[in-house]
Amino acid sequence: QVQLVESGGGLVQAGGSLRLSCAASGRTFSSYGMGWFRQAPKKEREFVATISRASGSTHYADSVKGRFTITRDNAKNTVYLQMNSLKPEDTAVYYCAARSGSLYIDSKESYAYWGQGTQVTVSS
Repeated sequence: QVQLVESGGGLVQAGGSLRLSCAASGRTFSSYGMGWFRQAPKKEREFVATISRASGSTHYADSVKGRFTITRDNAKNTVYLQMNSLKPEDTAVYYCAARSGSLYIDSKESYAYWGQGTQVTVSS
């Protein structure tokens, strides 16, 4: 099992940047693929980005490609989401999640463990 705690959310103006962090408990962090999802009010939770166990590959939603970067530090049991050129439509609660498998990596059903979320608000 793994427990996840997100941090780094806040209020930022459009065009600004934020870096989210997700700290994982346990000694098996490196055995999980990690992902970020987000959920805006009255909308479904949607995929943002994911990274493989050894940071060998990443995958992004089209809406954030070129603006967001996902990285991980297995020595620190932490995954990051660097968000640049933020837009008001990026406003949402952002969730960190962990998966054991390597299929359907952009599907929330593939992720067994979730953090509590951190709010990101982008003002226009």
